[in-house]
Amino acid sequence: MLLNYSDFHKMSDYELIDSGSGQKLERFGPFVLIRPCAQALWKPALAQSEWEKASATFKRLPKAQWSHNLDIPTNWNIEHKNLTFSIERTDFGHIGLFPEHSLLWDWIGGQIEGEESFSLLNLFGYSGATSLFAAKCGAKVCHLDASKKIVEKAKENAALNEMQDYPIRWIVDDALKFLKREQRRENSYDGIILDPPSFGRGAKGEVFKFEDDLAQLLELVSSVLSTNAKFVLMTCHTLGVTPAILKNVLSQVFPKSQIEVGELALKSKHHDLPKGIYAKCVFR
Repeated sequence: MLLNYSDFHKMSDYELIDSGSGQKLERFGPFVLIRPCAQALWKPALAQSEWEKASATFKRLPKAQWSHNLDIPTNWNIEHKNLTFSIERTDFGHIGLFPEHSLLWDWIGGQIEGEESFSLLNLFGYSGATSLFAAKCGAKVCHLDASKKIVEKAKENAALNEMQDYPIRWIVDDALKFLKREQRRENSYDGIILDPPSFGRGAKGEVFKFEDDLAQLLELVSSVLSTNAKFVLMTCHTLGVTPAILKNVLSQVFPKSQIEVGELALKSKHHDLPKGIYAKCVFR
């Protein structure tokens, strides 16, 4: 049964309910959304009547738009992993949170735990979820994204969690340009997280294409690691890039690291849903 918005305080968090036929059925707080998911090639486990109870559906064809079964707000807040996030239905189907990234949070926290002073760079940091988690764990964070609007969203999430005074630098910039400046300034980081897009544009329209720019990106990442750096964590959502490919590339840039690669998959009662791959490069 779907909840009314007034019942929001009784229920929160994220849930993958079902997936299949190129779509995913997810709960964000009190609202259930249907969005496209190219990886879901199987048939849904739940009956069509259950999917029809969704609060809203986003489709890209014949044009990108939301259709509503309920009168739901454009924005609402949810709690996830002891943090609060602002959810927003955008015109291109994103909602301001990638739940699959939180599958790596326990590992990130374990790397930071026990460190007296830990500097972390989060590239392509989106709306700040991982940056906020790392800051909660005691890291001094530099959060970077090319979109001013997205960085403002990250600041909004920080305010929702009363984390305005935590040591987080909010940077709007092109990742490659920023890394080159950090290299010249001889700034360095104990841990670096990056989630490069398949294709993106920098703060001033710079084009980033995964296949063309990955090698340069990783070399620059290597150049700003501290002498006592602990890890580089990379996630990837580019079709055709497998864990083996990612491991081969990273092993050339970070030959002295221990590298673990794997698949990011959201769990449900019916089907696990692949949402990209990850690589953990550990130096100590």
